[in-house]
Amino acid sequence: MAHQEQETQALYEALIHHLDQERIDSFRELFLDIHPYEQSQFFLTVAEDIRMLVYTYLSPSEMAEIFQNFDIEEQEEYISEMEPTYAAKMLAEMYADDAVDVLNELNPEQIASYLTIMDDDAADEIKELLHYEEKTAGSIMTTEFVSIRAHQTVKRAMQILRQEAPEAETIYYIFVLDQQKRLVGVISLRDLIIAEEDTLIEDIMNERVVSVSVGEDQEEAARIMRDYDFLALPVLDFQNHLLGIITHDDIVDVIEEEASEDYSKLAAISDDGTLDRNPFSSARKRLPWLIILLFLGMLTASLIGQFEATLDKVALLAVFIPLIAGMAGNTGTQALAVVVRGIATGDYEENSKWALIVREAGTGLITGATCGVLVTIIIFLWKGTFFLGMLVGFSLLCTLIVATLAGALVPLLMHKLNIDPAVASGPFITTINDIISILIYFGMATAFMSHLV
Repeated sequence: MAHQEQETQALYEALIHHLDQERIDSFRELFLDIHPYEQSQFFLTVAEDIRMLVYTYLSPSEMAEIFQNFDIEEQEEYISEMEPTYAAKMLAEMYADDAVDVLNELNPEQIASYLTIMDDDAADEIKELLHYEEKTAGSIMTTEFVSIRAHQTVKRAMQILRQEAPEAETIYYIFVLDQQKRLVGVISLRDLIIAEEDTLIEDIMNERVVSVSVGEDQEEAARIMRDYDFLALPVLDFQNHLLGIITHDDIVDVIEEEASEDYSKLAAISDDGTLDRNPFSSARKRLPWLIILLFLGMLTASLIGQFEATLDKVALLAVFIPLIAGMAGNTGTQALAVVVRGIATGDYEENSKWALIVREAGTGLITGATCGVLVTIIIFLWKGTFFLGMLVGFSLLCTLIVATLAGALVPLLMHKLNIDPAVASGPFITTINDIISILIYFGMATAFMSHLV
């Protein structure tokens, strides 16, 4: 690994040396010989003045290959420092879906400017994709695919493939259309290659095609591609016309995006993205949840105040409040994480949700009983009072059962109401379980007060 890093560093130094010496041909020969990912990594390591030189040494189409390897935040930064005409030509050279991803992060004036500079064909293709709602199958599909007709021969299909392959994003699947451009079948590149030249496509194509609607959520498209191990997924309108395809690289981006979004929600924050976002913007996104949790925390404090008389008589009860509340929050968050992940991956179907609830109830009972027995023994050995240990242990048992069920039921209920279950965030579940645990703990303490004093 160290040797590879040394080679990479030497390569970057050689590239910078060619730039400094204005050796355009030497730079291009060395730079274009390395992998696009390595090209993008070099780009990330250099300062703006070096990047400006690279823009002058590379054509828009060559820059498009590198640009598609950057994160969206990096793309925003770099496109802003390019000369507008160069940037517009580069966007036109990118696959349409990737260009749309970049443009969606810009303001309407910038989008209009770049589309005006582009050639009409590229601009029209990008405009078509810009109309689809964000996070739908239509918004992440590409229109650069290979299609053939069912009545054509394999020989003719291979001719079409050779013509269209340079512009297509993937050629592993060739989609078969009828005269009305409706999708009627699909054939793999392998099957096309091994078939006889005079064979009709309709005789060897697979007529059972798995597809997705243009308005379907991108997560559903990701689940289909995961389940079927597809490299590309056709996107259809309501009349089964083939509008585009979703490729595996776009699905990887979707999975990463959705995972990041769900993680942020589980932490009770909006997906406030990059580290360079200013503190006022980050605070504005976090404050709504924090204010809600603040009021819920005040409710918890007021509940404890309702049991002031109980605390006055047995002050030792206060020692175990963090234990009861903390364990409730922990087990509730564990159940929440399991259920939210199951919903997100599609593992939990409607008929399996009752089994899930029963399982979580059983889990709460086992963990609660185990922890309850342990805490009873510890308190007895520590404080020398068996009944107090029994009270805390039984309260913990009841609390963990209820908290585990709450962690499972809340996201399931939100999913049923078509609300993203990830918003049942860890801090939210923790605070709710704090309230439940305090009610259980002090309710039992009050009921059995005569045995504690």
